[in-house]
Amino acid sequence: MTARSELTASLLSALRDVPGLRPATPSTTAAAANLPWDLDVMAVDISEDVVEIRVVALSVPIPPLTETAGPVLRAVLAGTAWENASLRFVVTDVDAAALVP
Repeated sequence: MTARSELTASLLSALRDVPGLRPATPSTTAAAANLPWDLDVMAVDISEDVVEIRVVALSVPIPPLTETAGPVLRAVLAGTAWENASLRFVVTDVDAAALVP
């Protein structure tokens, strides 16, 4: 496993502990669940200077969610080659249940 693959797995693991956000994946159908790999890895892009994580907001407002997730995921980057990279969240969608009063 490469360092980027390990970092991706660690970031996704930490993100799963942050309430109100989930990785944005290309498909959530039952057929996708039978694929032999974790589709969540497609929500993470790691370059030399930027770590980008695409997420779906499960609740609103969104800023408190990303403010909570930032330090959690920044801790995962500590001690890695990406320790000083920018951490970017891209909210690709808001779950419909988040908008129901």
